[in-house]
Amino acid sequence: MERQNRLGVQRVRHELHIRDVTVARIAPVGDSFLSITFQGEALAQFTSLSFDDHVKFIFDVNGEQVRRDFTPLHHDLDKRELTLEFALHEDGASSVWARAATVGQRAIIGGPRGSMVIPAEYDWHLLAGDRSALPAMRRRLAELPADRPVFAVIHASGGDRLLPETQAGLDLRWVDSDAELVETLRALRLPGGDGFAWFGGEASTAKAVRAVLAEDKAHPKDAMRVSAYWKQGVADHHENLE
Repeated sequence: MERQNRLGVQRVRHELHIRDVTVARIAPVGDSFLSITFQGEALAQFTSLSFDDHVKFIFDVNGEQVRRDFTPLHHDLDKRELTLEFALHEDGASSVWARAATVGQRAIIGGPRGSMVIPAEYDWHLLAGDRSALPAMRRRLAELPADRPVFAVIHASGGDRLLPETQAGLDLRWVDSDAELVETLRALRLPGGDGFAWFGGEASTAKAVRAVLAEDKAHPKDAMRVSAYWKQGVADHHENLE
């Protein structure tokens, strides 16, 4: 039987803004990410209330406008800055753009359209995902308060096994495949009380994770967020399976 959840998730809608910005700084993160900070007066009213938020990064490829979803990793209203992390795939359009980006280059960022605000007051948190979810997990771990229990199961390798310092009580498990991630979640003994479970990653893995949480763990559906950030062979895929 599914457990009941006493804490609510708040959904907030935002007025859609399309913002012209310029590249202010570029820095490598791990083996296969670039952190790019954008700046511009259009960011004066930028709002992002949740680590689960997504903005649209809008750029041109051979005369065609391309849009990709990104996590707003950090924003500074006083400095009018917003930082995104670009995963460097071999042939992804946004990866090609990021590798060629230079300070002063113009770009367009839209959104976010809304935020799903997950209270930090949950008794514990579970974060799981593959490399594509690292920016969101990095932001969440940086935001959670001191000593809050957090279980993290992450499929990444080499220099990508990089997370920020966090005040939360972190139980971290790196895995080498999506299959190992699912089995690690299945075997994970979660504490009592009210917890929130979050996953971001490949579509087929997202379905398996949702089944483990909802069926094996009987975790409340209103206390989980399972998102397919990408799908094998499909460009610009994003789907929430909550």
